[in-house]
Order: sequence, then structure tokens, then C-alpha cells
Amino acid sequence: MGKLDREVVTFKADKALLDALKGVSNRSQFIRDAILAALESICPLCSGTGILTPTQRRHWDAFAEGHAMRECEECHEMYLVCAKDRSRPPRSPAGTRRKKRKGGRCPC
Repeated sequence: MGKLDREVVTFKADKALLDALKGVSNRSQFIRDAILAALESICPLCSGTGILTPTQRRHWDAFAEGHAMRECEECHEMYLVCAKDRSRPPRSPAGTRRKKRKGGRCPC
């Protein structure tokens, strides 16, 4: 990204946040990295609002008829399981200790 491709963005911060940022040597880079990391974790369905529109809810309800939520036995995070494939454990995310198994993908 060249200098001409950049734009200044400002935001309000309370005293506690300002105090916390005082010890960061490159605050601009830290804030850019934090924003990018947060954007990678936004819910793809609600875009981070936490609320589905009525149309999104209808789509979710149709999807949920063939899928369920299950808790991972290793990390205890929730994940979606296809009704056609509920008996198999999910594929382990990269970096976990569990051996990768064949299958585990939603066939629908």
C-alpha cells in the first residue's frame, strides 16, 4: 500500500484506552493489526451485529433444519454439524493435536 493509498481514520477513545496505548511503540500499526484481526472474526451471517434480519433468519432456519450445533470435546467451542454427517467428529483445525480424519465435510 503506497502513501497515496492511505487515508487517515480517527476515532474517540476513553482515558483507559489511551492509557493502555501509551506503552505501545507503534500505535498506528497496532490499531491496524487489531482491526484486521477483529474483521477476520466477524460472523459472516450477521456481519458482527449479533442480530439477524427477518430474511437472514428465514435463511438460517432453512439451513438449521439440516444442521445442528455441537460442542467440540477438545476445545469446547461450538461448531455446526451436517445432519448427514453428525456421527463423525469435525476436522481438526490446523495446529491441533488430533490426527486429521477423512471426511467430516458437509456433503450438502
